[in-house]
Amino acid sequence: MTVSPCRSNFFVNHKDIHQFLLAVQQNCLNNNCRQIASISLELDWVDPLVVLAKLTQANEINFYFENRGKGEAIAAIDAVEKLQINGQDRFNQAEYFIKNCQKNIINFNISPKNFSGPHFFCYFSFFPDNNQADYPFPSATIFLPRWQVSVKHQHCTLVTNILISGNTNVQKIWQSLWNKIEFINSLDYFSPQLDILSTSFCQQSVSQGTEFKRSVVSALEKIQASHLSKIVLADALDVRLNHQFDLYKSLDNLRKIHPNCYIFSTSNGKGQNFIGASPERLISIHNQQLITDALAGSAPRGTTPTEDAANANRLLNSEKERHEHSLVIDFITQRLSQLGLLPQVLPARLRQLSNIQHLWTPIHAMVPANVHPLKIVAQLHPTPAVAGAARDVACAEIRRYENFERGLYAAPLGWIDSQGNCEFIVGIRSALIDGDRARLYAGAGIVAGSDPDKEFAEVQLKLQALLKALV
Repeated sequence: MTVSPCRSNFFVNHKDIHQFLLAVQQNCLNNNCRQIASISLELDWVDPLVVLAKLTQANEINFYFENRGKGEAIAAIDAVEKLQINGQDRFNQAEYFIKNCQKNIINFNISPKNFSGPHFFCYFSFFPDNNQADYPFPSATIFLPRWQVSVKHQHCTLVTNILISGNTNVQKIWQSLWNKIEFINSLDYFSPQLDILSTSFCQQSVSQGTEFKRSVVSALEKIQASHLSKIVLADALDVRLNHQFDLYKSLDNLRKIHPNCYIFSTSNGKGQNFIGASPERLISIHNQQLITDALAGSAPRGTTPTEDAANANRLLNSEKERHEHSLVIDFITQRLSQLGLLPQVLPARLRQLSNIQHLWTPIHAMVPANVHPLKIVAQLHPTPAVAGAARDVACAEIRRYENFERGLYAAPLGWIDSQGNCEFIVGIRSALIDGDRARLYAGAGIVAGSDPDKEFAEVQLKLQALLKALV
């Protein structure tokens, strides 16, 4: 076999990787165990969405996460280790699983650059258990990917996690790693023609509108009777195409239409994907500095600068919207304080998206090394921004009012690395894709003073923004 100069250089320059793999194998032989070798390498720039499109097999789980505003994207493909569970204890079990796996990982070449080293990808459903028996995602999935390709400010990193045992064929793994790198590098020259396309759908609201408004009226009566002060009611829209949805074109459309949102997608490896464009971060932690968002209270964007400014002013000065927003701030600060954190509340501002604007208050805190990110996720989910207040009462009422399974809608999705850095978003403005069918989800916060017609219109606005991207 002739070896290309490029391939020959790779083998010469990375003999140390070969030695590393042999050393891990020897350790496995000596101790009669299995270990995970995690290798981080710099790559020429490549679009992680293109990597996802070209590398993913239908039967593999994956995860995609992009924030264009922050210049970062990450694709995680296939699982070396995976945990899928249901039940109240899912966050604790997920934390235990990650810590156990980390004990068994040996790292090669972790640099201080972003996204090097092993990352665990997690998604949790809204409720601890799904009522719908055939809902396609369990209530918690945590996995360490086989392949991870990320970009941060044009800097590209590949992480591969490899299961090694005493009888592993290191030469075969080494060859496979090179083949994959060569393939990913070739994708530099692949430019997908992903233009925003308009598509006609057969579509049907799950609640038919009248049912949703009836629920709002009933919820307002409960608020009036002081059973709760807020509830978030969601509606779902079922759509069908005359062909399979194109996941990658849809994601590319989402990132073009919503550059200020988190674009996300996750697959269950059985043909279903959950995707969306969320404006809401649950938490991000970097170097023990936590940021979380209070995002509640909304108004449409205007068609002219004057109308837009008028809508923004009404939102900023609305007693009803500010009350809804303050419920979220109070909840987050209380829950962080209960973990021993000292939250700092920044001034409120507007979060303006392509078709809607929200009241937005960032909240900061330092995270002690002994507080795992999933403890914070468990403490905050679900916030009043997606459930209501009081939370437990609101969640029980949501189950009563909504005639569909929320599943991953309005639930935490994100990643955690071995240094305790993480980013979790809330899976709102989202859709469950299954072949030629999709179910879209959006919700509205109901508080005293809410108008059923306006709340229904707000939900439709959010649904249409998502619908516009799906092809």
